[in-house]
Amino acid sequence: MNESDLTGGNLVLILFAVFIILTVYQAVRIVPQSEKHVVERFGRLRAVMGPGINMIVPFLDRVAHKISILERQLPTASQDAITKDNVLVQVDTSVFYRITEPEKTVYRIRDVDAAIATTVAGIVRAEIGKMDLDEVQANRSNLINTIKEAVEDAVDAWGIEVTRAEILDVNLDQQTRDAMLQQLNAERARRAQVTEAEGKKRAVELSSDADLYAAEQAAKARRITAEAEAYATEVVAKAIADHGIEAAQYQVALKQVEALTAVGQGAGKQTIVVPASALEAFGDAFKMLKGRG
Repeated sequence: MNESDLTGGNLVLILFAVFIILTVYQAVRIVPQSEKHVVERFGRLRAVMGPGINMIVPFLDRVAHKISILERQLPTASQDAITKDNVLVQVDTSVFYRITEPEKTVYRIRDVDAAIATTVAGIVRAEIGKMDLDEVQANRSNLINTIKEAVEDAVDAWGIEVTRAEILDVNLDQQTRDAMLQQLNAERARRAQVTEAEGKKRAVELSSDADLYAAEQAAKARRITAEAEAYATEVVAKAIADHGIEAAQYQVALKQVEALTAVGQGAGKQTIVVPASALEAFGDAFKMLKGRG
């Protein structure tokens, strides 16, 4: 065996080793965690490789598409819509999605972002057209959920999962804003008038209640006075019935003595002029008082 044969044999071995290395390099594919790779064989779908180490048939299979499975956000889009009560509004929306089945995405739709944006715009217009302006403003969360569900159904054939849908703002034209501001001011004025009227009504009610309470208290006082007088009369009548005329004379004499005492205690009243007829009455009263004492 000559030197040329050895050189030729070494070259073959080197070429074979290079072929083996290239074959292994072509067969082994490492897919990152955030991606999925679509493999084709002669232009047709062969497999979808997930994250990790994967094997393909060298020189027959090729990685045609590397698809990110990270969540994506569409640019904020604005679209005009007309509410059920014929108010023109401009709605700003934003959609978040992720690709879950790359084989559907790459073979069924060309521009994913544009397709989703168009779908969202149509659904937003359709849903807002079913609602009055007040409902759009008050039930924004329900509207967002409805739009998200509708978009999910529409893009399901594209292998896409809609994770979030947001209505960032609902803008009105200047004419509608001015009309709403006038309506708001009128409503505030009406509420102020109603509050003032209710305050006056309440004041009249309280005044009437106070007058009624005063009348009730006066009537109650008169009733108590009448009951006291009736009780005193009843006591005197009972005393007369039990003790005869002497009890009555005793009560009269007692009152006369009390009156005389009150007159005598007045300021500057040192001399008291008493009629003669009264002296006899006082004498009788003193006798009766002495007899009872």
